[in-house]
Amino acid sequence: MRKILYLFVFILLLSLFAACSNQDSSAEADTGGDDNLLEEVKDKGVLHIGTEGTFAPFSFHDDSGKLTGYDVEIVEEVAERLGVEPEFHETQWDSIFAGLDAKRFDVIANQVGITEERLEKYEFTEPYTRSTAVLIIHEDTEGITSFEDMEGKVASGTLTSNWGELAESHGAELEKVEGFNQAIDLVISKRVDGTFHDKLTILDFLNQRPDAPIEIIPEETEAVSENAFMFRQGNEEIIEKFNSILEDMREDGTLAEISEKWFGEDVS
Repeated sequence: MRKILYLFVFILLLSLFAACSNQDSSAEADTGGDDNLLEEVKDKGVLHIGTEGTFAPFSFHDDSGKLTGYDVEIVEEVAERLGVEPEFHETQWDSIFAGLDAKRFDVIANQVGITEERLEKYEFTEPYTRSTAVLIIHEDTEGITSFEDMEGKVASGTLTSNWGELAESHGAELEKVEGFNQAIDLVISKRVDGTFHDKLTILDFLNQRPDAPIEIIPEETEAVSENAFMFRQGNEEIIEKFNSILEDMREDGTLAEISEKWFGEDVS
């Protein structure tokens, strides 16, 4: 009987030790992050890219159904110079950060603005796009002639965008939407007072819909948006490689060429 009791205690101790070891291993796996994302991408020969696919002219589908756009062309060029194939994962804006966190893709290429809040959790390449902010209102709207006039008004925007933050910083109540198209539609239908966005997006929208009943409030030159590729933290090697490639593209004129194709000027 005593031998059986000793054997039971021995087995119980072994089980506890194994459980503790598994917990330690899991903790190491959870905090280790990416071992080396650059090597992993090169070994697999594929760069997984998160993007919306519905955000013209940056990331959208043309009439043939092909994914294209300013950001798409830039990251495709980066992938080519990196020697890998780009594979896009289309995700709604408000889910795109969670997708990066869950490692569904390696990088986000979707006009992501660099903000202090995002820098606390993510890492960015050097900016490849710079733009100023504008306020869009319905052409019949009266009493709004500046950003400050949005105080106490309602602005459409996404909760996770720097444009939504800009609206709230000027005292506007934010009406949550999933993306730019919904934001501008609410303005046109007069369901909100305005929406903040970058100048480039609005100019492209007017190229597509020149008769849209909207008015652009003069841009606030101090509110400059810098957009870059965004990675999870702890991936300095691939970020340095991206920066090197982007600098080469800037020096050989590739960035300017892609910019002028989509906007008629160099926005890099």
